[in-house]
Amino acid sequence: MDPSAGIELTKRPRRFPSVRSDVKDDLFVPEEDNSLYFTYSGAPNVLEVKDLCYQVNLNAQIPWYEKLAEFKMPWEWNKGDQTTAMASLNLKVTSGQMLAVIGNSGCGRTTLLDIITCKDEGGKIKSGQILINGKLASKQLVKKSVAHVRQDDQLLPHLTVRETLSFIAKLRLPRSYSEQQRQKRVEDVIAELRLRQCANTKVGNAYTRGVSGGERRRVSIAVQLLWNPGILILDEPTSGLDSFTAHNLVITLSRLARGNRLVLLSIHQPRSDIFQLFDLVLLLSSGATIYSGTAKDMVQYFTSIGYPCPRYSNPADFYVDLTSVNYHSKEEEGETLERTRSLAEIFGEKVKDFNDFLWKVNDENRELPSSETSVNIPTTPLEKAIKIDGNEADELPKGLHQFAVLLNRHVSNDFRDLSTLLIHGFEAVLMALLIGFLYYGLGGNQLSIQDTIALLFMKGSLTPFAIILDVVAKCHSERAMLFHELEDGLYSVTPYFFAKVIGELPEHMAFVVFYSVPIYWLANLNPGVDCFFLNFFLMWLVVYCSRAMALWMSALLPTLQISSFMSNALFTAAYLTGGFIIRLDTLWAVPFWISFVSFLRWGFAGVMQVQFTNLTYQINIRNITIDIPGKVIIQSLDSDAYPLYASFLVLIGISAGFLVLYYLSLRFVKQKSSQDW
Repeated sequence: MDPSAGIELTKRPRRFPSVRSDVKDDLFVPEEDNSLYFTYSGAPNVLEVKDLCYQVNLNAQIPWYEKLAEFKMPWEWNKGDQTTAMASLNLKVTSGQMLAVIGNSGCGRTTLLDIITCKDEGGKIKSGQILINGKLASKQLVKKSVAHVRQDDQLLPHLTVRETLSFIAKLRLPRSYSEQQRQKRVEDVIAELRLRQCANTKVGNAYTRGVSGGERRRVSIAVQLLWNPGILILDEPTSGLDSFTAHNLVITLSRLARGNRLVLLSIHQPRSDIFQLFDLVLLLSSGATIYSGTAKDMVQYFTSIGYPCPRYSNPADFYVDLTSVNYHSKEEEGETLERTRSLAEIFGEKVKDFNDFLWKVNDENRELPSSETSVNIPTTPLEKAIKIDGNEADELPKGLHQFAVLLNRHVSNDFRDLSTLLIHGFEAVLMALLIGFLYYGLGGNQLSIQDTIALLFMKGSLTPFAIILDVVAKCHSERAMLFHELEDGLYSVTPYFFAKVIGELPEHMAFVVFYSVPIYWLANLNPGVDCFFLNFFLMWLVVYCSRAMALWMSALLPTLQISSFMSNALFTAAYLTGGFIIRLDTLWAVPFWISFVSFLRWGFAGVMQVQFTNLTYQINIRNITIDIPGKVIIQSLDSDAYPLYASFLVLIGISAGFLVLYYLSLRFVKQKSSQDW
């Protein structure tokens, strides 16, 4: 249930209920009898769902931005009838058992898991209870006793498997653990989940080559298994995997259940050899229980009520199809709904007298598959199990420790992404060379006043736009992982915020150096050393303001498209009120006030003062040479309204303001990605 439960590493006999021959055993179980057995040595767990009736408002499930696209007013968003998603559902599962929830699409599999893990939204429990070891389920209780593996793997792609687990161990295991104990736990989990052959391989994703899909799914399970939970809940763990990989994964889950764990998973239509691995099966249709009992007795039950499974057919496929609702026509829909309602009523009558609500052959209260092969396994410990006191179990790393681990993880992942770093570096250098060589053709001659002013504004406004797009895309690629890790209590918002902000400073500094320095010298701007550093610092602040603004938009808004649109809108507003497109003193009230928070305006005013102060420009009109002091040029664009230090202070204030808004968005806006709606 918690890390204090400890771990036992033991030799184990090979036991797989579905493996019927030595040939299949060798095929699906590549490791021999000396493989480690990772057991949960805490007290047995019991999960009960009693007479659950759950209703959901379908309108509440629609994202707010889709409702806006339909021109619905906010007070109309949640209007609609309540739909019954679960009706009188009962189940009971204990440690040592693996229960599979199967059924057609929309039957309520994922909804049930979300309700059990207290992660349901848009609905409410009308009646019934969910009990974990006799206690009413709550978010705090679930966090301490249940590990929830989502359908999608949310992992950093550029870390290796071992590094991924090591960082999680530093965040999730109690402070009383030594570094040696953490690494031992990591190696134990790697061994049990058969990840040793890829432990030093990058995790990867759809765009980065890494481990296979099945191995990545096992890494997701390993992340949750690190803190040695007694209850493991998985949502569609075999989704997207080929049949062989899916079979091996379910064998792994079966082995974990034999290690005194309670395993509950949802699965659509498992193939026959996977179906045989399940201890218990819960078949749902439209939120109603059609069958709940042992997998091996399922065919016998349906045969007894007049629905025998055809020979050579997969029982899971046949009975899921039997209980599916056909929406092809009104008549077929009504017919299939009536059949599922009738089957649910028949099953309810069959099990109404049983406390565990499981169908049993001949109504005998015979022993069900349980932990007999796990809790009482005769074992010889290979190493001393790690034990901690119960009062230390909740003393997880906090504050500075979380910050240090997250910063290390963030920097390690980013600096392994060499292709992205090279692209960003090439982008900065290419833009610098294009702009610099455009003005380099003038040689050592001083640029004209018009060309210099245009260069200064263009230099400060081109690269921030590219930065915004990169930051928004990166943040949304990490958003689903952030949402799940915050939801699991892996860390809090504050350490993540500082790790994110500080971790991106090296890349930001390198980008500004590659972009700003070549332009300055190629375009022959003010040669003073102090002017160079002042110009560089102003560029650094302007680009950082755009980065901070993009971070805020990414955390505030739920989709990549909306965040990109709003970031571009804010940048365009800052661009138009920057003091170059139109003079500030000619702006009407609204854009004039907007200009005070335009980072491009303050950056432009600052570089104008740095460039033109103490310089004199000569203009030739026929045979007459006129000297124009730089201060006159500054005054002509109203760039001297505030002293130079004011530009620095305001830019620092604007960037700090965007960062505060970013922090508040992380804190108070759920970081759900579009795939989590």
